[in-house]
Amino acid sequence: MDFPVKKFFSYYKPHLRLFLSILACALIVSALSLVFPLLVRYITKEVLAGDLSNAILQVYWVGGLMLLVTAVQNIGNYIVDYKGHELGARMESSLRTELFEHMQKLSFSFYDKEKTGQLMARITNDLLWLSELYHHGPEDYLKYLVRFIGAFFILFFINAPLTIVIFCFLPVLGFIIFYFNKLENKALIRNKERIGDVNAQVEDSLAGIRVVKSFANEQVEIGKFTRENNRFLESRISFYKTEANFYNVTQTFIQLITIAVIIFGSSSIVNKTLDLADLITFMLYINYMLEPVQKMAQMSTLFQEGITGFQRFTEIMKLKPTIENRPGAVTLGNVRGEIEFNNVQFRYEEDLNNVLNHLSLKINPGEYVALVGPSGAGKTTFCSLIPRFYDVSAGKVMLDGLDVRTIDLASLRNNIGIVQQDVYLFAGTVMENIRYGNPEASDNEIIAAARSANAHDFIMKLPDGYQSEIGQRGVRLSGGQKQRLSIARVFLKNPPVLILDEATSALDNESESIIKDSLELLAKGRTTIVIAHRLSTIRNAHRIIVLTEEGIAEEGTHDELLARQGAYSLLYSKQFEPIV
Repeated sequence: MDFPVKKFFSYYKPHLRLFLSILACALIVSALSLVFPLLVRYITKEVLAGDLSNAILQVYWVGGLMLLVTAVQNIGNYIVDYKGHELGARMESSLRTELFEHMQKLSFSFYDKEKTGQLMARITNDLLWLSELYHHGPEDYLKYLVRFIGAFFILFFINAPLTIVIFCFLPVLGFIIFYFNKLENKALIRNKERIGDVNAQVEDSLAGIRVVKSFANEQVEIGKFTRENNRFLESRISFYKTEANFYNVTQTFIQLITIAVIIFGSSSIVNKTLDLADLITFMLYINYMLEPVQKMAQMSTLFQEGITGFQRFTEIMKLKPTIENRPGAVTLGNVRGEIEFNNVQFRYEEDLNNVLNHLSLKINPGEYVALVGPSGAGKTTFCSLIPRFYDVSAGKVMLDGLDVRTIDLASLRNNIGIVQQDVYLFAGTVMENIRYGNPEASDNEIIAAARSANAHDFIMKLPDGYQSEIGQRGVRLSGGQKQRLSIARVFLKNPPVLILDEATSALDNESESIIKDSLELLAKGRTTIVIAHRLSTIRNAHRIIVLTEEGIAEEGTHDELLARQGAYSLLYSKQFEPIV
């Protein structure tokens, strides 16, 4: 993948003043560090080699200058460290917000393929390493570049031939760094994928912990986790092997450079082309030249972690929602609730078979329509096309005569209420979960919605009433209680179009009876589409549509369909007594 350099540096723009002040401090600190060997050279070559009667005062003067330089360096280092990490944290927060906001825009088709654990790894671990690169990268590279260039020119001034000898090693060292960086990049991408798999396995196992324990399959889950964990371990070991090779090869070259300096430097002293003070200075500055190379090896891990993190960040950011507003999208006014499917075809992927084929159907405003049929006939898919969770492959889905693809998404979905069989409640209080239906609603409106959903009485029996914590996914509530809260949310939303996706199929008879009353009240005056498993719950539907894999098999009222002795009658007879 080509690395988007311009995009990478664009994230500094909102924090440019802070960033430049940190770089300025890093530049000052680096420049001042070059002064120390020169002061040492001055003492050894000028002060101690001359008249020693006044040497002590000069030593004190130089020592005082060293203390001043040290103080300024420490202040600069403090600013670079503290404000640098603050910069990294701010950028990490901004990037995480941007990524999360973008994920919220992506369509169902994206989440159908992706694992939650992988996405969590991208939004947490990847961005943590990226923030470290944003902080340490430019600051450290500037610091070491100044030291390297400064040291090179000072060394060249002291002894040009010896400096050239050292410089001959550097191209080889640069090639080694480049080569191992590429290896580390590949290894780190693999690491991030593997830790994402570990996260996905953990999320899957913990989300289904009640199923795990009900089947006493803890060891099965431990086995699955161990497999993913071992794969991650293998990838880490592979990376550490590359890192160790990198470090040791560079260290070998650095030692060769040091040996070369000692040999050629000593020869120069013997040949009287270099004195001992200059050799000592040379050795001090050699560290300044080689420190960036050493740090490059150490920083390579940080660099590659950050770079691969940014690559994975941009992978998601480049994805476009498959469902989004068209130019000039219409905002709905008063919705009557007329729904029409016009020769609709739909498939989830280009290489898959159609789920719906040439389906045409009109639902009148305020009509109560039930969808029944075998599993896999496309009932849920049919309902998912109305709020544009997916777009049709061919044909049109219309609301009040408008193609839903021409309607503003927020406006469309705000006018459709959905109650599903698999209720999702968020960690938090009862009040917060009901308010999800209308974030602007008052407490009184929420209580009124709960009363309409037959939920108020059980809520008041909870320890803290409407302020009771219900746990993640509402684990502290029964199935019927969770369903009533989801119905209260839709009451609060008050949409003109209502979709009930097998809302009572998983409940006991008593809960079903309570919720059936709530749903009938909710459906009054609204265009309602019910996906029904229990056919006893839809006897009063204005129209029942029998949907099969071939399309609409038949439609009519409950009594009309039973009288026809067709597909509906067969479904009904399987749940109740055979029709005579």
